[in-house]
Amino acid sequence: MAASKVQFRELESDLIQVSGELTRNSLVDERLLNQQIENVQSVRYFDLSEVSRVDTAGLAWLIHSLGKLQQQGKRLELKNIPDQLHNLMALGQVSNLFE
Repeated sequence: MAASKVQFRELESDLIQVSGELTRNSLVDERLLNQQIENVQSVRYFDLSEVSRVDTAGLAWLIHSLGKLQQQGKRLELKNIPDQLHNLMALGQVSNLFE
């Protein structure tokens, strides 16, 4: 099975549009993922309106990114969270991490 694609597009200096799938199959390039949270001034916004599918690996990556930024005294905020991700966050009782 071919790896699914996740894409990141910088809309503004602090706003990244995430599109495609945030899944175990799409989150294979650690270097690409880490670039999305480097060089953040104080807050980075991820617009998730174009995310078509998300699984627990996608949620884990978001939590990992949040933790890395918090260690640097920065924030990660999510915009337009898909219902599938809301459900995973509720099941994992981690919704409050992104408030």
